[in-house]
Amino acid sequence: MATGMDRLLNDVAFQRPRGARFDRAVLLAHGAGADMDAAPLRAVADALEVAGIPSLRFNYPYRSAGKKAPDRPAALEAATREAVALLALKAKVPPERLVLGGRSMGGRYCSMLAGATEGAAPCLGLLLLGYPLHPAGKPLQLRTEHFPRLGMPVLFISGTRDALAGRAALTEAAKKIKGKTEFHWLDEAEHGFRVPKRTGRTADDVLGDVAAATVEWVMRL
Repeated sequence: MATGMDRLLNDVAFQRPRGARFDRAVLLAHGAGADMDAAPLRAVADALEVAGIPSLRFNYPYRSAGKKAPDRPAALEAATREAVALLALKAKVPPERLVLGGRSMGGRYCSMLAGATEGAAPCLGLLLLGYPLHPAGKPLQLRTEHFPRLGMPVLFISGTRDALAGRAALTEAAKKIKGKTEFHWLDEAEHGFRVPKRTGRTADDVLGDVAAATVEWVMRL
């Protein structure tokens, strides 16, 4: 893509519904072990398109390079900033009308960008799909330092069996956020949104739940 700003982003998927003008758009950043075609992101993007809301998915540089280990924090932040600017350009929407977020690591970097001490990204809201409250096996290392600087609405969509963000711990941590917080809990889902067979729910059932909750919230903002 030759936009003059996408020096870091080689793989981008912009879904534009029919219509010339939009009053909001959604950024969907992927998690550490996935890419922009992760099932939850595609499900949300498709549902947003049906609802008349554009979205942009992208690969962080390490995924475009075929690597498994995420880029260093500075590179992840830079790529996220570039994706925000690219979405605003493509959707022709002011930055303050963008909803930033995504899965796990991607959502976390969007939230850190929105709560940065310098150069914070203005946004309409934050969509955090499976927010990684702490590293695996390290429940005391909370990733909440920037939470008090978040003044925008925030939607957490998480599984009740998420090993990286227990329900009680995430609910308590979110109290640090100044903006209005909402939660949509996926019953018995783990961090990757998978649920046990005994629940009787399929992967499509869960993804449909995630997509519907996202669209409903985004449209209310």
